[in-house]
Amino acid sequence: MYYKGIIDRYNKYLPVDDAEMAVTLYEGNTALLPAKRLQADLGIDMEIYLKVEGDNPTGSFKDRGMTMALTKAVEEGSKAVICASTGNTSASASAYAARAGLKSVVLVPEGKIAQGKLSQALFYGAKVLSVEGNFDRCLELVREMTEKHPISLVNSVNPYRLEGQKTGAFEICDSLETSPDYFFIPVGNAGNISAYWMGFNDYKDDGVTHDLPVMIGCQAEGAAPLATGKTVENPETIATAIRIGNPASKDKALEAVSSSGGHFEIVTDDEIIKAYKKVGKLEGIFLEPASAASVAGLLKAIENNKIEDGKGKKLVCILTGHGLKDPETAINYADAPIRISPDINEIEKAVLGGDLFD
Repeated sequence: MYYKGIIDRYNKYLPVDDAEMAVTLYEGNTALLPAKRLQADLGIDMEIYLKVEGDNPTGSFKDRGMTMALTKAVEEGSKAVICASTGNTSASASAYAARAGLKSVVLVPEGKIAQGKLSQALFYGAKVLSVEGNFDRCLELVREMTEKHPISLVNSVNPYRLEGQKTGAFEICDSLETSPDYFFIPVGNAGNISAYWMGFNDYKDDGVTHDLPVMIGCQAEGAAPLATGKTVENPETIATAIRIGNPASKDKALEAVSSSGGHFEIVTDDEIIKAYKKVGKLEGIFLEPASAASVAGLLKAIENNKIEDGKGKKLVCILTGHGLKDPETAINYADAPIRISPDINEIEKAVLGGDLFD
């Protein structure tokens, strides 16, 4: 039988009345790629794996949670959904709402959303409101709206979102046939790290695995409330997807990190961009900047000896979204195209005069 999405595959672990009625775009089943060239570049014996969540239908991990949120919204008789978003949630919510035949409303912080993500929400038919203020203010407003009106809130404060997102942990363990030793993940609103911890614990409680990973949450320096213990009033980072100063799921995230013996790693924008480019050039994966925070966190943790070395240990980095979500950043930080005349001698000089065969 062909693959039909995470609710069909992991129904045993999900609170759904009827899996046949799932609102799905056949999300999940994303690649867990061994990053052998990155591992060699670092000169370590530990195994590095990249979970490529940009393979999901709308290009980010949000689809795992949204299939659950919309399935439950339909079960409960909702006619519309609403969310606050820095981009990926808006794309996913509007796509799954369209799939379910529901209306969708999205509040985004003005000027703080990548064009690739905004274009998706508009294309799927959402009513997009650009708000003067940051993500945290947008979330306050959508919560107020759902308290006053019969509209389903589909941000990660919706518990069904986390239920869907935890399936990423199941897939990792299924692929490795064990749990990873260390787990690196970008942290913005903190729902995803909380969800993965739920998933790893579900598998351990069910006897599928016998261990739990050390959880390492990676936050951008300009938006690191969990790493510093302080709310950030005006968060700033090139990684727009994690530009959040007061995470809604902070208590769950803090518990996940503490219980696993992990920590929060702060990475600068320069470190994020370095990791962003390294993954592209070494592993051929196009990821959005926020996704690279997990790899930046891994690089920094290894550099600062925060990882207990050991041959064969398994390190997993979550790459949360596809690079086409934010093509502007890719263009800004890549080498510019070389303008050249249509002459074979000029082409040979440009091609063979460099490091092509080094």
